[in-house]
Amino acid sequence: MRILIVEDETRLADALAAILMEHKIMVDRVASGDAGVAYGESGAYDCILLDVMLPGLNGFQVAQTLREKKINTPILMLTALDNVREKVMGLNAGADDYMTKPFSPEELLARIRVLTRRRGEVILDKLSFEDVTFHISTSELACDTTARSVRLNHKEAELMQLFLRQPNCILHKDQLIIKVWGYDSGADDNNLEAYISFLRKKLVFLGTRCALVSVKKMGYKLEVTEC
Repeated sequence: MRILIVEDETRLADALAAILMEHKIMVDRVASGDAGVAYGESGAYDCILLDVMLPGLNGFQVAQTLREKKINTPILMLTALDNVREKVMGLNAGADDYMTKPFSPEELLARIRVLTRRRGEVILDKLSFEDVTFHISTSELACDTTARSVRLNHKEAELMQLFLRQPNCILHKDQLIIKVWGYDSGADDNNLEAYISFLRKKLVFLGTRCALVSVKKMGYKLEVTEC
């Protein structure tokens, strides 16, 4: 899972990022409304945490602009103002939920779970497909058939989660790069191919029937191979 934080208050942005990363959630951060639109319109995020008071475009304008661009990523707006008018403005602009500062980490994570659940994705401790199970908290990939397991590094774990959330679906190279390395990381196809190769070797070691299959000029998909 990858979340975009649009917040110009450095201490709060740091705190939000720390909470999310502690729960194995990837984070990108920007500090202006214009950057929020530029990053958000990539469609690479599972949720956007959006402050109201921002340099350039404010949070209401960011939400409205993203919705006009047909970006349906869930938006959780953050504000220091606790009044009905502000909340109505945010919801009318396209936000899905609203939180008033200060708030607890538990409430933040609960709100994110609700918003991502509406998109068919829930923050889970493990993901499974056929005879393979990935344990998110330990980054351990295991095969039920052979009882073998292996630890994945950070990038491998992020990629594996994406494939396990959408098995038998083609995941395009550009989207994989954005979700795992970030919008402006400079990573390219070579970086992605190297990590796909690492994962393939680990799947072979596990002895699973699952494999990462290349789809010419498009990307990759996780599927069961013939015995």
